[in-house]
Amino acid sequence: MSFAWLKHYMPRGIYARAALILLLPVVVVQIVVSVLFAQRHFEGVTVQMADTVEREIRLVLQELATLPQGADIQFAVADITDPLDMLVERIPEDDLTAPNTRDWDDFSGRVVIRRLSEQVPEIQSFDLAGTATVRLAVASPAGPVAITFDRRRISARNPHQLLVYMVFFSVLTTMVSFIYLRNQLRPIRRLARAAEAFGRGRNMPFTPAGATELRAAGTAFVDMRNRIERQIETRTLMLSGVSHDLRTPLTRMRLSLSMLDDDDRAALEQDVDDMQGMIDAFLDFAKGDGEGEPERTDPIALATTVVEDAQRAGQPVTLAEVEGEGTVRLRPLAMRRALDNLVSNAVRYGGKAEVSVRVTDKSLRFRVEDDGPGIPEEQRADAQRPFTRLDPARNQDKGSGVGLGLAIATDIARGHGGTLRLGHSSKLGGLRADIVIAR
Repeated sequence: MSFAWLKHYMPRGIYARAALILLLPVVVVQIVVSVLFAQRHFEGVTVQMADTVEREIRLVLQELATLPQGADIQFAVADITDPLDMLVERIPEDDLTAPNTRDWDDFSGRVVIRRLSEQVPEIQSFDLAGTATVRLAVASPAGPVAITFDRRRISARNPHQLLVYMVFFSVLTTMVSFIYLRNQLRPIRRLARAAEAFGRGRNMPFTPAGATELRAAGTAFVDMRNRIERQIETRTLMLSGVSHDLRTPLTRMRLSLSMLDDDDRAALEQDVDDMQGMIDAFLDFAKGDGEGEPERTDPIALATTVVEDAQRAGQPVTLAEVEGEGTVRLRPLAMRRALDNLVSNAVRYGGKAEVSVRVTDKSLRFRVEDDGPGIPEEQRADAQRPFTRLDPARNQDKGSGVGLGLAIATDIARGHGGTLRLGHSSKLGGLRADIVIAR
């Protein structure tokens, strides 16, 4: 039997689920105990007390059967009713047909009416509306009479006391459990916030706390974060060192080439420029999203600056659409580098490019579109990997680079807790690149 449909009705948060695990057994126990108490103890005691009163009523009815017509009933049966603490008096005939009355929450009254009706058929009407006395309308041999006695003689005193105590202490212990549960779940929330911040490129201070298992998970996260940071630092230092060391021989090559004839120098200088571009790409990839600290940034102003710089460089780039407003926590230099790479790719492989920005309450989206050949859907995942060049899908006569443009943009987007999505541009017909970041 599948219980998958229950998932739609279950809470999703760990605090709500833990509270449900805590409350469900308490509620079930409360219901079971209440039913057992009402059926076995409460109802059983009431039946026993009703049987005792039934014998006393029988005794009174036997005494009434011996009275002559017109006798003073209350005085005649006083010898019996006084010791039994009962009051007997005559009533009109119409009172025998009066409906039974009791309070809506008088559960013992239901048992009393059922039990006495079975044992004493002469009882025609029950009045249990008050909490102090019970009044019975009886068709006795001496005529219609009312028998009144104390309610405590036929039902348990304070029958709800056990249930009230049980509910009170259950609520009290549940509140204490909630406080303890909240303190236990607090380290999990701190761990989740620290992991989310690290995924967005921020290093939030975190110290493992809580139970042994939570401390172990927190310690594992801290160790993992330190290893990742060391790996990133090592990668950055390695690529930066290699790129820096290559600048010196490139400078010597430029000086040597400046002494050659123009005809022989042009092709070699182009090779040197390509090598310089590769080094710059390596440095950009090595920096990734680690340049600068996150700060409140206007994404529309950032995109406008990127477009204006491209236009000053003579590139056919326009700012097509701007939607929303507000600031987002970004690393401006890293995000600008990502947009520059997307715009450069769009201009290199297409005739023109358009940039659009959309800011909502939940997300930020930068979009760059071109009218080039695009990237087939089955190759889009490979295009975001470092050092990958999709030669058949892109223009070769404009230079294919080293395959780090989209990888740099992908790395920066992930460092901001977002993603780079590649698709088909329905507007220009080429590639559509979206950097989507949750706010």
